[in-house]
Amino acid sequence: MELFLPFLFGTLLGSFLNVLILRIPRDENIAFPASHCFTCNTPLKPWHNIPLFSWLFLGGKCAFCKAPISAQYPIIELLSGLIFVTIAYKMGISISSAFVALTFLILLALSMIDFRYKMAPDSLNLLAILFAILGAYSFSMLLNNLQNALLFAGGFTLLRFSLSYLLTSIAHTKAKKTHTSWTKNYHTYPFIEAMGEADIMVAATMGALLGVKLALVAIFVAAVLALPVMLYVQGKSLEEQRVPFIPFLAMGTFITYLLDTQIYAYLETLYA
Repeated sequence: MELFLPFLFGTLLGSFLNVLILRIPRDENIAFPASHCFTCNTPLKPWHNIPLFSWLFLGGKCAFCKAPISAQYPIIELLSGLIFVTIAYKMGISISSAFVALTFLILLALSMIDFRYKMAPDSLNLLAILFAILGAYSFSMLLNNLQNALLFAGGFTLLRFSLSYLLTSIAHTKAKKTHTSWTKNYHTYPFIEAMGEADIMVAATMGALLGVKLALVAIFVAAVLALPVMLYVQGKSLEEQRVPFIPFLAMGTFITYLLDTQIYAYLETLYA
């Protein structure tokens, strides 16, 4: 019964999370207009917005025009409830654990937006960083979270600059081989960005939430999770090769957070 309340609270927030996922990329107000059917624009009644149950009772269709309702709604609500339950089970019910759970909810929203639109709103990224920093038990831990966030943001910025320079230099070298008297005074190669600014902000969230050692482990886990997808898209169109990486960073962070004790124990055996 104790874990039912976090689950209920998580599903309620998951319902609002769907609003953020759908409206923020469209630059729409998240409060007005009230929830409505996207097909017939009819405002929904309060009982149409009950997390999980409304979608099931309505059979996944609008109560008014019977248009299909995306399964994203109950899935996000369920995942949000499970995130809150999992964090509450691991950390207990506290303000600190609530901020940690909220951080993962924002990472879930960012993952969905990155997957659908290949973008990550700065407003949500900044919110995730703030929640991750506030997920501290003490003032000294809060300062440590802030320090780790800045450390990872700076480290990823340097990594982004270095990799972008390296990739652009390689493209420059290849372009030189195709220069003619007509093109020698023009740049015929692109400037290649190795990673987006959103990845840097997510890294800051990871640093604040996990600390230096575990955040590095989380990045490794994310890379392992992304590897099969990267191999699958090889040889496909450039658009298909643009794999959103935030979902993998979020999954890597969540897995590492849950298994932090076991991971620390394993790392200690490596350096013993």
